[in-house]
Amino acid sequence: MLRLTLAVCALWTGLLDPSLAAETKTPWNVLFIAVDDLRPEFGAYGDVHIQAPNLDRLARRGVTFQRAYCQQAVCSPSRSSLLTGTRPNTTRVWDLETHFRKALPDVVTLPQHFKQHGYFVQGMGKLFHGGFDDPPSWSTPWTSPKGSHGTYGLPENLAIVKAKVAASKAAPKKKQGGKVRNYGPAFESADVPDNSFHDGALADLAVTALQQRAEQEQPFWLGVGFIRPHLPFVAPHKYWDFYDPAQITLAPNPFPPRDAPAYAVMPGGELRSYHGIPTGPIPDVLARQLKHGYYAAISYMDAQLGRVLDELDRLKLTDKTIIVLWGDHGWKLGEHGGWCKHSNAENDTNAPLIISVPGLESAGQGSSALVEFVDIYPTLADLCGLPLPGHLEGTSLVPVLRDPAATVKSAAFSQYPRAVQGRQLMGYSMRTDRYRFTRWVQRNEPTQVDAVELYDHQTDPQENTNIANDPANRELVDRLTAQLLAGWKSAAIPNTP
Repeated sequence: MLRLTLAVCALWTGLLDPSLAAETKTPWNVLFIAVDDLRPEFGAYGDVHIQAPNLDRLARRGVTFQRAYCQQAVCSPSRSSLLTGTRPNTTRVWDLETHFRKALPDVVTLPQHFKQHGYFVQGMGKLFHGGFDDPPSWSTPWTSPKGSHGTYGLPENLAIVKAKVAASKAAPKKKQGGKVRNYGPAFESADVPDNSFHDGALADLAVTALQQRAEQEQPFWLGVGFIRPHLPFVAPHKYWDFYDPAQITLAPNPFPPRDAPAYAVMPGGELRSYHGIPTGPIPDVLARQLKHGYYAAISYMDAQLGRVLDELDRLKLTDKTIIVLWGDHGWKLGEHGGWCKHSNAENDTNAPLIISVPGLESAGQGSSALVEFVDIYPTLADLCGLPLPGHLEGTSLVPVLRDPAATVKSAAFSQYPRAVQGRQLMGYSMRTDRYRFTRWVQRNEPTQVDAVELYDHQTDPQENTNIANDPANRELVDRLTAQLLAGWKSAAIPNTP
């Protein structure tokens, strides 16, 4: 199988420098990097205010996908979809409580597929959602560090968490209701070493893993899952110093989309679970502190990414390794008056995706092609010459890696559930080249439409005004409805050999 893989990889002379492809003596390794809650907001996406030199360094080695979309903007549904190569209605994962193996007991995950084709497959950090590891996916048990300090570095913040835990244990047990959230502050700046926290300790593990694999002839698939900039925005103090609070601007549209259903974008209950965060609107001073913390957390994660890339270079593995980096979904920082993810809005569904392949002739370019996270599985299999499993619901992006101006689909599809006044709704959303169109329907009776959203990105890129109810757009709504109902299969554009 390894010889077959090598033979197929050598065929990508249109994608790779021909001399490099001819010199390749082993199959590509794969370094698979997940980043939690990362917005497409750093240099490769045109935002120079974020200090993330290693994200930009990786972008110079690969293709940056400007319009990549997750299938549901929350951790477990997004990750389950990406790692199985199927959409949420197939995984039946729409929440944080369901394992995809319940609906798909025999599905072959992305890492598992590589394991079955001769790769040593290792996972560490947050890849699947916390608490939902998948042992069949790995050659060696998945691991995740906590760091020497745990979540917080300041004693006063650790004391807050300790007091909350004690209070929850002493309180009468509720027969109903959600989980007790014993969260500390939403952000922290502490003068501690990088490996005091998860991502620094994770980089230590990843460096060691690379050193071990460099001594072996067997190709590897290494998954590394960073958790920052997920809440709480905790980073060593030096990363906070990268930013001047006075220069941090607030969201330009801190209001719900006009004429949209009230449930389209929610204010962000996840953030409200943290100590010191009000239940109502976020004051400007606090909003600026939160953004400062988010940016510092990105820079902290970026430094750990840099350590992994440095070791890959030092071990002379870079020219033998495909690198893919993705953020599991977008994130709101006050846009539409909301925080966190949990919607079908562009802010939440659009997420970073960078793919680097040794010898890539298009390295350093960006692509505006519409792509989806379900496309990552077939792309990596395609690049490494592995057969494509029949269950996949995405499209290989190799044509776009060859030519960033190419397109492989006419639309990207996302969805998000809502419970609204006793109604169980599902919002099915479609992003075309110009429009975002969302149709909210009853989950058990999808012909029953509760609301429709339409945003014209040519005139309204922030999705501030829903124009679906304008009589002048009736024909457009009908056309987009038909396209949405035709589904993701109809959006595929046949590839030219």
